[in-house]
Amino acid sequence: MNQTRRFNIAGTCNPSRHYMLPVIPRLPGVGAMIEDESYFILHGPRQSGKTTFIKTLANNINSEGRYYALFCSLQTLRGVGDKTEAMDAIASLINKYLKGSSLSALNELAFPDDSIPQSGFAVKIVNLLNYLCVNLDKDLVVFFDEADCLSGPPLISFLAQIRDGYNDRFDSPRTKFPRSLALVGMRNIRDYLASNHPKAERERLASPFNIVTERMTLANFTQDEIGCLYRQHTDATGQPIMASAIERAWHWTGGQPWLVNSLANEIVVKQLGRDYSRNIAGSNVDQAAQSLITSNDAHFDSLRTRLDEPKVRRVMEPIVVSAESLPLGLSDDDISYVFDLGLLKKDMKNDSIFLPANPIYEEVIARTLSRGIQQSLPTSLSQKWMDERSIDMSGLLKAFQIYWKETAELLKDKTGEEANDNAFKTNENLVILVLYAFLQRVINGGAEIKREYALGRLRVDICVTYKGHHYPLEVKIKGHKSEEDNIEQLLGYMDRCGSSVGWLVVCDKNLNKIWRDKLSFETNILNGQTIHIISC
Repeated sequence: MNQTRRFNIAGTCNPSRHYMLPVIPRLPGVGAMIEDESYFILHGPRQSGKTTFIKTLANNINSEGRYYALFCSLQTLRGVGDKTEAMDAIASLINKYLKGSSLSALNELAFPDDSIPQSGFAVKIVNLLNYLCVNLDKDLVVFFDEADCLSGPPLISFLAQIRDGYNDRFDSPRTKFPRSLALVGMRNIRDYLASNHPKAERERLASPFNIVTERMTLANFTQDEIGCLYRQHTDATGQPIMASAIERAWHWTGGQPWLVNSLANEIVVKQLGRDYSRNIAGSNVDQAAQSLITSNDAHFDSLRTRLDEPKVRRVMEPIVVSAESLPLGLSDDDISYVFDLGLLKKDMKNDSIFLPANPIYEEVIARTLSRGIQQSLPTSLSQKWMDERSIDMSGLLKAFQIYWKETAELLKDKTGEEANDNAFKTNENLVILVLYAFLQRVINGGAEIKREYALGRLRVDICVTYKGHHYPLEVKIKGHKSEEDNIEQLLGYMDRCGSSVGWLVVCDKNLNKIWRDKLSFETNILNGQTIHIISC
């Protein structure tokens, strides 16, 4: 099979031009799965190329002629909770895609005017797929895209019918069923079922997919593949793309396909106005990344909506504040769900450290989780410690100390004196999220914030850039490391940021500690380097 993966940079000489990469190396096991008559799951984050992949795969199967392949999207089933309505809708969708197939053999099996034979909802899909397989002269392969739009009783009925057809498919010629079937979406089948069904029921319904290679995920682009795609743009338009642009695109996106595409669109269309005589350099990519971070594109709206889900927030908040570990009692299903959404990755050197999937998501996630706090801050804070040349970072952080004292006092009043550490444990992330919000409100639109955080790092590194100046901050929870270690880490971060001045913010989680013993601001000079230590 000669599968390809589509890539488009809008605004080229031909706006409909698509740049292509071979896609089969990205998912090398899929051909063997079909040959082995397996039922499998293909999942990956939103806009990672799943639909393009399976449509191309289905077209190539049909072109080869050994089997028939049918693509069917279940996207319109989101929110349908009635089993009868959902099964009727799935049958109608299957019929719709039969009518739209380029193969006459599939067209001929479509029912005119959607006059599908009546049957109970519990056998509607199994009967229809059996009808197709019995009347085709070759085996059928079916791809159900957006399968995770189904939920609740419709999902259970659909999976039960797939299971029954799978189990009976070799009993006789009259019980034929698809040779291979794939459910395509953002999540694994057990994740669909985990929240509402006991383990035994989940295992029974997922039985057709109980194979070692059941979880198949489309990988992100490699740096070389990004270079290949961008060079195709150069070949088509003559527009030079510097090596630094490819390197920065890899840095910002980690190869996430939608982000790779969107960076290119942002530069070619918005920055350079389709002027193909102008070079694309790394600085163009950095500017485009900042534009994406602050955009209201539907992709980021969807990401922000996910972050509002309690089970996603439970996983993401400890990561955003670089906590030592995830909370006790957090379910594996919640963690798996967040990974399946494409929000996280594991550190290559230590798989117990969880990182944001890429620097663009890193910033969008941090802003989103502190969004509610930022909205509650007074608008008078905006750019209060900034002028046309620099930021008064020390003044800003002293003001933050006062604001945090007021916030923590309100928290203590609500939780009671006896709460102490337990009160903070439920709000342990709050001080860092308040700092994020405070910084964002003060410098919003006037400076760039770069954050580095990960579960297990025990620190958050923040570098604010403004008018050519760099302001490195390191944020710690008091007690995890000695002050000497904290200063040493900050000095290393200052060196990376190219600054001789840095700020160490140490947050004390003891809400009942007397504030005069808790709030302090001191300055040290070490080998010509200025270290400001802010305790709060």
